[in-house]
Amino acid sequence: MMKRSTLGFLAFVAALVAGAVAWWMTREPSIDHTDRALVARGEPLYKQHCASCHGARLEGQPDWQSRNAQGKLPAPPHDDTGHTWHHDDTVLFEVTKYGITRHAPPGYQSDMPAFGKTMTDDEIVATLAYIKSRWSPGVHEKRAAAGMD
Repeated sequence: MMKRSTLGFLAFVAALVAGAVAWWMTREPSIDHTDRALVARGEPLYKQHCASCHGARLEGQPDWQSRNAQGKLPAPPHDDTGHTWHHDDTVLFEVTKYGITRHAPPGYQSDMPAFGKTMTDDEIVATLAYIKSRWSPGVHEKRAAAGMD
């Protein structure tokens, strides 16, 4: 039979491990747009996975704010003219990995695929670092003021 102090210690350790796992699972990804190596890894990934819809220069599709015949919005720009920079890194990562449904209203339809099965987390982070590296200093100042950069 275990001593009461041993059981208490084991319960403490189990709670500590559970807390650490919960923290690890919910932590915000670090998407450092100033890391030149990370940005360099992200550029070809952007070209491979994103540019066909969001544009080679991150310009998005024409008339991206108006629904098409299927009721979907075209791909928005990822440059300063779009809304991508308004989202924190966690939202950007989750939309890229899991698709838009986690952050869109119920019933929202989009052609944006979830890349979680075709790209690793590190590839997604590198791609987003590349996108963020293309934003102007003014955008980064606004994001910093909002606690996003």
